[in-house]
Amino acid sequence: MNQSICATLRPWALATGLLCSVFAGTSLAQQAPAPGQPATLPQVQSANIMDVGRAPDATIEAQRKAAQNQPGNSAPIWRTVNSDAVNYVSIPDKQAGVLIQKSGQQWRLIRNGVITVYGAWLLALASGGILAVFVLKGKIKLHEPMTGKKIKRFTTLERVNHWTMAFSFIALAITGLLILYGKYFAIDLLGASAFSVLLLVSKNIHNFVGPLFTISLIAFFLQFVKRNMPEKGDWEWIKTFGGMFGGKHVPANFFNPGEKFWFWFGMVVLGGLVSASGWVLDMIVPVPGLEYWRGTMQISHIIHSVGALLITAMAFGHMYIGSIGMQGSIDGMKTGYVDETWAKEHHEAWYHKVK
Repeated sequence: MNQSICATLRPWALATGLLCSVFAGTSLAQQAPAPGQPATLPQVQSANIMDVGRAPDATIEAQRKAAQNQPGNSAPIWRTVNSDAVNYVSIPDKQAGVLIQKSGQQWRLIRNGVITVYGAWLLALASGGILAVFVLKGKIKLHEPMTGKKIKRFTTLERVNHWTMAFSFIALAITGLLILYGKYFAIDLLGASAFSVLLLVSKNIHNFVGPLFTISLIAFFLQFVKRNMPEKGDWEWIKTFGGMFGGKHVPANFFNPGEKFWFWFGMVVLGGLVSASGWVLDMIVPVPGLEYWRGTMQISHIIHSVGALLITAMAFGHMYIGSIGMQGSIDGMKTGYVDETWAKEHHEAWYHKVK
């Protein structure tokens, strides 16, 4: 610290010494100047750094040398302050031992730079690609007319859980995107006051709906894990991408490999990462050995944001195919039954097993 800064801090040297006592772990009561006499920076350094053994040894030695060569130079102690080091404090909040959380600036740059910018591009490309497919190709229609004969595909419990997971995911996606991107457009549209209320409501919806999504995700895994295991014929489907590139129809089982990839990578891996990191951010359940420090929350937030953006981009494609993108595909989740023509065309191996 140069002399001009020292001169500025001199009237508040005692307060500066209190900050330094975080590292020294002691009080300045015995070292305080007499009433009416201002404390000086060397006095503070002597009371808290040079004569106390609780500060890091390297810091004490560096401060002694700095004080000998340049009286008033407290650069070593401020380097320690700005090092993310956890030092001794006697109050219950141990995070107070980190006076300057330097990694918070790194987290802010990642959050507002890498995640926000590249996440926006990812969502734009995903939605733009789906729109292009719909405009150029249109809905995927069945090659033969529907027969009116129905085959049961999903039970009532499976459909209830699927819709629970779907609606909770949509609520989380909308509120999460508002929290991440809302400040770039909603403040100008709504004004600062209205936007702050919207953000508060979004945060609470996000926090309370998150556990519901996790529960439905676990139930979804238990319901469908057996039907998403690798089966005979999957590799042939993958090589031709369901017949799109080979010009030959490839029979699929109950779930084709594309749906299995969505299950394992989208639901299990990304959904699991988003759920686990979300529970850490909510601090719902104490995890043995896990301390909810700022650094822990920042790492969890990065994992949560990246996972959420990836699963949202993948969900765009899933929701498109399952709704307006393919004729008859939504019937299974609406009623539990699908037409025989649809079953034979898209899941022929399963159709023959049922028949």
